[in-house]
Amino acid sequence: MVSDAGSIHTERWTAALKDAGVDVVLFSITPVPDGFYEKKSIKVYFFDLFGYKKKKNPAVFSRFFSHSRAVSYLKKVISSEKPDILHAHYATSYGLVAALSGFHPFIQSFWGSDVYEFPKLSRLNRLALGYILKKADRVLSTSRAMAAEIGKYYKGSVGITPFGVDTDVFCPAIRVPCGQTGESGSRIVFGTVKTLSYRYGMDILIRAFARMRRELPGRWTGKGEVPQTELVIAGKGPDADKLKRMAENEGVGAHVVFRGPVEHELVPEVYAGMDVAVFLSREESFGVAAVEAMSCCVPVIASDADGFREVLEGGVGLVVPREDAAAASEAMLRMVLEPELRERMGKAGRQKVLECYQWKENVAAMTDEYRKVLGIHNGYSPDSAVPDDANSSDRH
Repeated sequence: MVSDAGSIHTERWTAALKDAGVDVVLFSITPVPDGFYEKKSIKVYFFDLFGYKKKKNPAVFSRFFSHSRAVSYLKKVISSEKPDILHAHYATSYGLVAALSGFHPFIQSFWGSDVYEFPKLSRLNRLALGYILKKADRVLSTSRAMAAEIGKYYKGSVGITPFGVDTDVFCPAIRVPCGQTGESGSRIVFGTVKTLSYRYGMDILIRAFARMRRELPGRWTGKGEVPQTELVIAGKGPDADKLKRMAENEGVGAHVVFRGPVEHELVPEVYAGMDVAVFLSREESFGVAAVEAMSCCVPVIASDADGFREVLEGGVGLVVPREDAAAASEAMLRMVLEPELRERMGKAGRQKVLECYQWKENVAAMTDEYRKVLGIHNGYSPDSAVPDDANSSDRH
């Protein structure tokens, strides 16, 4: 696997595939964090492809020279490890280095910005993407929406391998009720777990929350006092300080909690403290954060970005137009004023995850892709491409 060792997605895929009996070796062009892979007994090779950026005013050829060296090193790793399949995740430098290695069968998985943004930045990027797709024996996407975007550059079939959740970990049993609407002193907690950057619409979320708080007293018709509302933002990112200032300027600084980065294993606890999860991304290729919240039986409000629309199909959440703080505010008001809506959508979201996004089934779909690709490459039935003894040490 050629992928970012520092990404939680890479950690989850490598660990899950290993547990499923696939012998995984990881090749990363970004630094390897301490502990995780060693703990999981997953061998990792690292080449610092982006080291040239540390130099002051690096020459243009440094980028190409570094990629050439990375390809050379990957070829040595392939010669040593003798894998059955080369699988690149994220079709930028990761996919390019894998494609240039010349190894087959070669699988390319897309994650989002590598098809929504990367090819649109320059003609060179588009040519690189075309080369990667031409070399790939199989192309995979986490969603149907992203597969359609890939289709703008690729005429072959695209397999769907969702990035779901462990429904035993992300479950409603651990939720902590935050008060019932209508009781004196009750509280409704909105929240989100995303990177604090422009792409994920945190500025829209803060404006929508502030507007909702201003309008709530005039819309409240329930018994007792108007419920208190709070917004919890978990995550880190380049816009953290800017967003804190925005919350103060919007008059909600005292009601917005910036929790900071959260380890993935603690994310279920974060959702346990929410009554409603809100995701107002400007772009989203899949929407795993929404799936995690839904799995915890937390009702979801999300923008109409491609990935969220697909995840929330069937009315399992409220979908609002992108860049529309007023519409998001109205959806948040509905969630406060209609407790039965929160309950109904929370349950519907959980059911949708159980039907479509169970992690074990997603991993099984990936190993099935491996069997098919290996079978086609070796010229025999996909059903027999991987032996029944999935733990066989000579399968990679």
